[in-house]
Amino acid sequence: MAGPSGTGNGVHGRTLPLAKTSRAGGVEPPLAAPPVAESTASGPLHQADPTAGTGGSACRMQLALYGWRKKCLYALIFVLMVMIIVNLALTLWIMKVMEFSSNGMGQLKIVPGGIQLTGQALVLNTLRASSIRSKHGQPISVESSRNLSINTRNAYGAVENQLFLGHDRLEVLANHFRITDTHGTNLFAVDRDEVIVGAGSLRVEGEGGVAFRDSIQTPLVRADAGKDLKLESPTRSLEARATQEIFIQSRAGGIETTCLNDLKLHSVAGSIRLDSSAIYMPNLKTVQTVVGGGGGLLPASARGDGAGKIYQLCACSSGKLFLAAPNSVCTADDSAICR
Repeated sequence: MAGPSGTGNGVHGRTLPLAKTSRAGGVEPPLAAPPVAESTASGPLHQADPTAGTGGSACRMQLALYGWRKKCLYALIFVLMVMIIVNLALTLWIMKVMEFSSNGMGQLKIVPGGIQLTGQALVLNTLRASSIRSKHGQPISVESSRNLSINTRNAYGAVENQLFLGHDRLEVLANHFRITDTHGTNLFAVDRDEVIVGAGSLRVEGEGGVAFRDSIQTPLVRADAGKDLKLESPTRSLEARATQEIFIQSRAGGIETTCLNDLKLHSVAGSIRLDSSAIYMPNLKTVQTVVGGGGGLLPASARGDGAGKIYQLCACSSGKLFLAAPNSVCTADDSAICR
């Protein structure tokens, strides 16, 4: 604060005389002092307020900044204004680049019930949503550079079902897997106990066919039109069972049965019927009855000469069939034929 000499560093002031108290208890106003102009080395003249002694306060001070303090204050205000302008410009630029609006940000719009994204979205971490669907009439595509996992969890946070799409495999973790059509009809269902194919037909187009480890139960086994049907057991037996009937039919071709050992047709309560206009047994043995001796096998030359002739069809006691000459007795040596 300035002293009586009126010199200082830029803050100047003057102390006004106090009011005197009269004997009567009143307060006498101070003597009016003429205004004094004070000059300093660092600023202009500062004139005191002539009405300073007439106010209600006991002392009144006037302050002002001069010199380098004033310059520093103006510089600080200027720097703050520049920072505010730069920040405002950057904010406007970011809003322009990110396309901020009242409806959302860029291609991400806020709609009633959720958000709408137009274009592609890159998810860097976990995506959690109750519903993901595309715009009406537009497809939706989900891509991953490594693998894609879709999980459902129970109330305790454990994974109940999982769909894993990896680099070279597709895995489904579920207790029951089902595929239905638009009408709700089961086309394919899998659980721990069984596999159900609800389609009209099951077609396997692989060259190796279908391999079953255990038995298979089906009402119909049929090949496509123009293709063969083959039932094969390479190293074990092949067995076909039915409670009522087994029906084998070839509508446009033949049926051929080939085996290494015996071919047995066994009927428990019924009969075995061969119903055809022609039944051929070309490899039956022919017996030539010799006068004065038993029957023997006909030589190859004799069988060749008898081509086109009618022979007798004979049977041994064991049921084995053989042929005999038409005019001979239907007998044969048991050691040669019926053994």
